[in-house]
Amino acid sequence: MSEVLSKLAEQPAYSGDLAPEEAWALVRENPGVRLLDIRSQAEWELVGRIPGAIEIEYRTYPGWQLNRDFIALARQKTRGAEALLLLCRSGVRSREAAEILAGSGFKRVFNVLEGFEGEKDASGQRQQGGWKARGLPWFHS
Repeated sequence: MSEVLSKLAEQPAYSGDLAPEEAWALVRENPGVRLLDIRSQAEWELVGRIPGAIEIEYRTYPGWQLNRDFIALARQKTRGAEALLLLCRSGVRSREAAEILAGSGFKRVFNVLEGFEGEKDASGQRQQGGWKARGLPWFHS
């Protein structure tokens, strides 16, 4: 187990936030770490996907209703994971979802700061930070 993953193991259930580069390094270097992309189906299809990420909608588009099966699907699709790194569009939904998973008994749950697209700039575009803008792996489906 890597030194970083050992430190993660000592953390409480919702363990905090990671920068996108930190999250990618952990996923790449530790087979027990899973990246959980909780964006909507529309976001995956229209904006892009991350190779190897587990995709489970936390809220569904267009009404942004909570996915009632989210926790059950997370249990099923992440069984055996040593740590979960949650990512959404900007880091807001993923933090909320991380807290919910931690409250449901998941251990070592992290939020990926800035999400896939980052915060809006002065013109309202999501190009400031985020997984995509930082040049981390992604593809358009």
